[in-house]
Amino acid sequence: MRIAFYAPLKSPNHSVASGDRQMARMLVKALEHGGHSVELASELRFYLREPEPQSFDALKIEAREEAARLTRLWERDGKPDLWFCYHPYYKAPDLIGPELASTFAVPYVTAEASYSRRRNAGLWADTQALVVQAVEQAALNICFTQRDRQGLADAIPQVALHMLSPFIDTSVFHEMPARGCPTRLVAVAMMRPGDKVESYRMLAQALGQIGHLPWTMSVVGDGPARDDVKALFAGFAAERIEWLGAIDPAAVPDVLYGGGIYVWPGYGEAYGVAYLEAQAAGLPVVAQDIAGVPEVVRDGQTGFLTPPHDVAAFASAIERLLARKDERTIMAEEARRFILEERSLDVAAAHLAELLPKISVS
Repeated sequence: MRIAFYAPLKSPNHSVASGDRQMARMLVKALEHGGHSVELASELRFYLREPEPQSFDALKIEAREEAARLTRLWERDGKPDLWFCYHPYYKAPDLIGPELASTFAVPYVTAEASYSRRRNAGLWADTQALVVQAVEQAALNICFTQRDRQGLADAIPQVALHMLSPFIDTSVFHEMPARGCPTRLVAVAMMRPGDKVESYRMLAQALGQIGHLPWTMSVVGDGPARDDVKALFAGFAAERIEWLGAIDPAAVPDVLYGGGIYVWPGYGEAYGVAYLEAQAAGLPVVAQDIAGVPEVVRDGQTGFLTPPHDVAAFASAIERLLARKDERTIMAEEARRFILEERSLDVAAAHLAELLPKISVS
């Protein structure tokens, strides 16, 4: 099948690393793994940071121009067999695919579409209406989390919804090197205002409660809030925390292998690709039972999910894994098994291969 792939929030080729970019790349890989030919339909980034009508109007003009370009291309070279849109939501609706798919009688598919009634105010109500139209048109809507599935089901009854668990390419984790330092904590996250800073804040507060223990920590990440994040950890001795900054994604596994426990509170995480990678490397996770984190971490089996906003519970979970070697080892082994056997590219590709042949034009 020839598939036109589009990610309005962030192209797979975007220069800035993020979970969105990584999952877009993983979906392309999974589709190709299933024998499909995948072409990036457009790199237009349709993203509204704030509900500004002027910005929205400007982006709509760009979207129309891009749709006209693709129309000419398809008329000349032939249309694709499928339009696959990754992660349309209120700040990044798909303004290209639905109309093209309808005009050319091409099946339309979404993955990780989301809808939240609390966003229905002002311009966001208009952009969410566009998401609703796309989801209603789609022959298939692939959901990565039960939270997203429920949001779509509640708002748009009788649409075609199917689950696909979040996954990663586990090939780089198949070889297990010698275990790293068991008291080495690891966190991998961008440094930007909002949920990321709040997670760093909670992490700093929790570590402050277990300063008597002999832990060290490696932090991978950078961003506009770098100074604010580092200020949160100013009370710790310099030798305790290694700030690695933004590193090549290919280097992240080595950092994970060098650690013993993955720690990240997870405010606002859709699910968190980094949690999957950490577990694939054999690191048990300490996170909050919040947002989409329970979709990728099994509480009590591959790590601990603590009550939201409870700093003391988060600190206690880290302390428990630092102190109990046997429990930490069991969780590490189960975390690695869970990802390699259940959340791999091969598993996702097989699931997609079952779903896609069943679709038709809505």
